[in-house]
Amino acid sequence: MKYAVVLCDGMADYPVEQFGGATPMEMAKKPNMDRLASFAEVGLAKTVPDGMKPGSDVANLSVMGFDPTKCYTGRSPLEAASIGIDLADTDVTLRCNLVTLSDEEDYAQRTMVDYSGGDISTEEAAQLIAAIQQEMGDEVFSFHAGVQYRHCLLWHNGSTDIGFMTPPHDISDRVIGEYLNTNPAAAQLIDMMKRSVAVLSDHPVNRKRVAEGKRPANSVWFWGEGSRPRLDRFEDMYGLKGAVVSAVDLIRGIAKCADMEVLEVEGATGYIDTCFEDKTAAALDALERGADMVYMHFEAPDECGHRNEPENKVRSIEMIDSRVLAPLLSGLDKIGEPYRILILPDHPTPIVTKTHASDPVPYLLYDSSAEKNSGISCFTEKTAASTGVLIDPACTLMQRLTAKENG
Repeated sequence: MKYAVVLCDGMADYPVEQFGGATPMEMAKKPNMDRLASFAEVGLAKTVPDGMKPGSDVANLSVMGFDPTKCYTGRSPLEAASIGIDLADTDVTLRCNLVTLSDEEDYAQRTMVDYSGGDISTEEAAQLIAAIQQEMGDEVFSFHAGVQYRHCLLWHNGSTDIGFMTPPHDISDRVIGEYLNTNPAAAQLIDMMKRSVAVLSDHPVNRKRVAEGKRPANSVWFWGEGSRPRLDRFEDMYGLKGAVVSAVDLIRGIAKCADMEVLEVEGATGYIDTCFEDKTAAALDALERGADMVYMHFEAPDECGHRNEPENKVRSIEMIDSRVLAPLLSGLDKIGEPYRILILPDHPTPIVTKTHASDPVPYLLYDSSAEKNSGISCFTEKTAASTGVLIDPACTLMQRLTAKENG
């Protein structure tokens, strides 16, 4: 038996006024998902435990079969693992976004124009992070480049008891002042955010971006603090060799911490311009080489939700259906073994709020060797809810998928 998870990050949504009250899942033409749903187990899964924030860290840990109430130590340490940072027990990390802020004199009066720094490229971002490290790095703080706008701050002998650091994607188009942490323990972090403007605003990379009509990545923004993660090996838990393909360091970091194979795919971006076919080909190659399970993560629907791009969110779902599911199903048929596929988002990212929600998400679990009539003709939030099936907690979905007992 082969196993595949197709994680459509942020795919679930609320009714969109622009679509006459329909959701992107309801609007999208996705014949492969809908056909699988007709012959699969369909329901809702609670990926965010009560009392935890609806981040992709918590939700993806759940879907990957880890109980976040027991193993979660923060988001950025997982990203640090992907970057290759070896954390000591006393180290703390924070996500370091490159963002675009408006240009008021007073930092607190600036607006969060773009949490992704104008879709800055990984190559451009590496130069900016290097400049920040040169000007602001020391024996206590060091900056490490990641992918596109997503980077890492390493704080030696740091503290996670600093109060709430607001994720920048939660405050798009808002004045940032009321979201700046006022806890004295975070004062030096907020000071570095303010100081970064002078380093970045006149950097050649940003001067060139402005000249080309692009947004400058003119500030760093810290959030997602945490300490060294400790995850059990996926193979020890489920008796299966797992491989992961994703454009984002968070998912790759979870894989590394769980000793799963991380598949390298050039050109993966985490948006609608990602290389859908190449990621699918890498997953199929891993299965052919001996992997038992592949976890395929696609960030595009989430990004479109954060950016208030309803048409692109529909388009991203359609791309996953046609450019991922179609070749994946064909490739699995060629491998010739029975297979199971789990398809779901990690959390909703509603267009109307432009940030994550904790609502249970729709899932479908298809078994090629045990098709059954679900009575469902299409895969949406409403049809999943109509079955009355609720998996709570969602960390048991991996057991359901693999039919293995959780050790």
